[in-house]
Amino acid sequence: MPAPKKTARRSLLVTSAVLSSLALAAPAALAAPKPSGSPSASASPSATPPASMSSVGGARLGRPGTQVNLASGVPVLPKDVSARSWIVADAESGDVLAAHNAHWRLAPASTLKMLFADTLLPKFPSDTEHKVVPADLAGIGAGSSMVGIKEEETYTVHDLWLGVFLRSGNDAVHVLSAMNGGVESTVKEMNEHAEELQALDTHVVSPDGYDAEGQVSSAYDLTLFARSGMQKKDFREYASTVRAKFPGQTRKGKKGKKVRESFEIQNTNRLLAGDADVPVYEGIAGVKNGNTTNAGATFTGVAERGGKVLLVTVMNPGKSEHNEVYKETARLFDWGFKAAGKVRPVGELVPPKGAARAKPGANPSGEAGGSGDGGSGTAGTGSKPVAGAPAAGGSSGIGTALGITGGVLVLLAGGAFLVNRRWPLPDLVRRRTRP
Repeated sequence: MPAPKKTARRSLLVTSAVLSSLALAAPAALAAPKPSGSPSASASPSATPPASMSSVGGARLGRPGTQVNLASGVPVLPKDVSARSWIVADAESGDVLAAHNAHWRLAPASTLKMLFADTLLPKFPSDTEHKVVPADLAGIGAGSSMVGIKEEETYTVHDLWLGVFLRSGNDAVHVLSAMNGGVESTVKEMNEHAEELQALDTHVVSPDGYDAEGQVSSAYDLTLFARSGMQKKDFREYASTVRAKFPGQTRKGKKGKKVRESFEIQNTNRLLAGDADVPVYEGIAGVKNGNTTNAGATFTGVAERGGKVLLVTVMNPGKSEHNEVYKETARLFDWGFKAAGKVRPVGELVPPKGAARAKPGANPSGEAGGSGDGGSGTAGTGSKPVAGAPAAGGSSGIGTALGITGGVLVLLAGGAFLVNRRWPLPDLVRRRTRP
């Protein structure tokens, strides 16, 4: 059984999350700017974060400025991190090791594609084929990143997801959205999924992350999207792919025979693929980068070292140096791996709402909220979930009554319960060989 101090800390955190969720639903919420029609939510944000932000995951995560528990033996945070917002978290336990303006609502750019993928990936088998019609590519923003999809050509869903993850192709996003019933339907589902993940800072307007009035997210929410997405095997594979072949346009070859060649695409995640001034980061396994006028550069990455799996999100570095978002992410990863196991968390990544309804064997496909192919996991540091421990009166406790097992820790706080689970990622380090 966890130590009383740890249990008390988590109880306070989930209580705060419950209260924050209720507050965010009210019109007078102080969590952040309103996402619909608010100039502050769509135009370039002010130089300073709001005085009051969401406290989902812990009260300290709602405070402006850097939040970290420095103590003897804990390394000092890197001083050359200029991002407006960032977070360092344990991907499996959900502990937030340090954060800076974690709930500041900012333009997300293409990191929002993580939510797009987490929402739509389970819907279409990878070998499904789709012939692109002109309407599929309508409404793509000027200057969008594109993978090179052509009208009247046929692509597999596998091809399209490679275009989304490797080239951040807005054309691939729009084709998948068309297959899903259109942009409007897809945006609605993405907002619903964000709410299910308790990503309450997020409001989706465009599924590809292109700058749009009222479109916002936060470093905290982007980290939730990455954590949820990494439960899916396909998501992990696409996110960790360095380069791939993509179908080109059909042309007439010799003797008038139609020929369709392919061309190579490379992942634009510089910590994964490397660049002249950024080496491949040791242990990196994804996830997604972005860059727009309003958002600046954004990035969420996941990496593993020495049995520890960390998530780092960086939004809008103040420095204008080449590849700065990746350099700052690497510094925060370095700090996190040194600090893991030594630093006391300042908050936690809350689980999806549906985790409370999860039952043994549920969600075998790896959909958000389930263990997928990620294994059964453990709660906290014990081998059994506290929910399954006998109650003082001799009964089996609330965990048995609710049928919640498989590494789920049930916490009772203020009459309400949430769950915190360990989400192991067994395939994280079994990636394709680096070039």
